[in-house]
Amino acid sequence: MDDHGKVTLENQITMCKAKLELHQFKVSVVENKEECIELLKECISPAETVAVGGSMTLFEAGIIDYLEHKTDIHYLDRYHTEDAVEIYHQSLLSDVYITSSNAVTLDGKLYNVDGTGNRVAALTYGPDRVLVVVGWNKLVKDIDSAIERVEQIAAPTNAVRLNRGTPCTTLGYCVHCESEKRICSTQVITTRSHIKERIHVIIVKENLGY
Repeated sequence: MDDHGKVTLENQITMCKAKLELHQFKVSVVENKEECIELLKECISPAETVAVGGSMTLFEAGIIDYLEHKTDIHYLDRYHTEDAVEIYHQSLLSDVYITSSNAVTLDGKLYNVDGTGNRVAALTYGPDRVLVVVGWNKLVKDIDSAIERVEQIAAPTNAVRLNRGTPCTTLGYCVHCESEKRICSTQVITTRSHIKERIHVIIVKENLGY
């Protein structure tokens, strides 16, 4: 606790890490984007097939740029292809899948909302290893807080970025619309890594993504 009796971000990270590890996640905490890249170098071996989920966090952390210039791996580049769906399918068989999470709860759960479902599908089952990179701005108290975070921040901001024209792009918050262009189709709560340490959560002590 700090002088005002509030849980500090450092304490939140400590609490979250302990709970995630209890649920069979592997957890690393790094100080910044640069340390995150250095850790990725240790996590990815030459000749491995690497895929990514759609994520502004990965762009802001420099991970997409790093992968695009890494010549000793087979990178499934979803951003420079004429057949993204085929890349999504191939990604399920990748050695390493790198993504973010919409929220991580202090009691050790991952909460994600997806449009097509390809990202949460890979997180849940398929790739040998999954690296989940999150800024500490995505740590929340519980699932209710995670849902609120997505509906008030992540979904509206993403919908604006993607020019979807859904109600949230003008209102700034989710109204559970029935628009065909909505990006919130699937909600997944990952409470445990079904294979010990298959899912590796990397918490970066910076604000990343939304």
